[in-house]
Amino acid sequence: MMRKTNETNQPLIFDLDLPELEAFFAEWGEPAFRAKQVWQGVYQQLWNSPEQFTNLPKSLRERLSKAFRFNAFTAERTLQSSDQQTEKILFRLPDNYAIETVLMKYDIRRTLCISSQSGCAMGCVFCATGQMGFKRNLTSGEIVEQVLHYARVLAASDERVTNVVLMGMGEPFHNYAAVMQAIDRLNHPQGMNLGERRFTISTVGLIPGIRKFTAEKRQVNLAISLHAANNELRASLLPSNVRYPLEDLMQACKDYVDATRRRITFEWALIQDVNDTTQHARELAGLVRGMLCHVNVIALNPTKKYSGKSTTRERAKAFRDTLEKAGIPCTIRLRRGIDIQAGCGQLATEAGLNQ
Repeated sequence: MMRKTNETNQPLIFDLDLPELEAFFAEWGEPAFRAKQVWQGVYQQLWNSPEQFTNLPKSLRERLSKAFRFNAFTAERTLQSSDQQTEKILFRLPDNYAIETVLMKYDIRRTLCISSQSGCAMGCVFCATGQMGFKRNLTSGEIVEQVLHYARVLAASDERVTNVVLMGMGEPFHNYAAVMQAIDRLNHPQGMNLGERRFTISTVGLIPGIRKFTAEKRQVNLAISLHAANNELRASLLPSNVRYPLEDLMQACKDYVDATRRRITFEWALIQDVNDTTQHARELAGLVRGMLCHVNVIALNPTKKYSGKSTTRERAKAFRDTLEKAGIPCTIRLRRGIDIQAGCGQLATEAGLNQ
């Protein structure tokens, strides 16, 4: 059965960097400053329609409209948590696949959790995205537009995006080039100018990606989805551990810290009676001791296709206390948006998309 598609031959304007946009305008016989006006309109004024570029001649606005798409997807469904602090949008792509983007409000921070792929090939057993399988990589522009969408939403309340985490649908290092291009575009000083340290990339531990990232010595934060401190348990939760076992992964992490002098974060979803005991915490402490790192623990977001249950508050505190006694800094992260299926992939699965 063929998939219904709404794709066009028009390039998505968010897929272009500034030199590429300038090249288009040069082909049209337009001066370079016109391209900069469009660039600033997109990333500073947050315009998403050619009609909004009133600083351009009408003929040029019409040419923009014919040459480029200014929307990569449509909002299929929006849910807001009961405490009004978390909002999740299900976006439908032109090829009918779906992605999810989450806005989380923390005091003065406005953090976005964005997707890098539709679906995911990593197959982590407790993750709804992993359960649906891989559909396709997002383009850099499709990654960028998720941020621009919420930048517009927040601007209406005189707020702005402060942090972006690539922890939504997909494995960022499985789509390395597009992810880095998107970050560069959002970081551009003549555009949105969102600092590199405002971004966090979360990976299940794709070692080639970690090593490439290390060599680039970016200021972007790196987080590793660890979840277990021995190969047998980790491979049962994260199939990628078979190809990239812990001893190799931890060496790549140590090399990253040594080369960049930047702290690395280890993510750990606490699953009752699976990886949430004080013995598991001691095992983790032994694995990361001596490394410049921080551990984030969070109670599991349950999914329908995984029987594991979330840990209790008491066991989470005991896990954290065990790590801290061993000299490993640890934070218990607050679960957000449970009532709106804010765990990555949950809303798309619930809506019956990406099947």
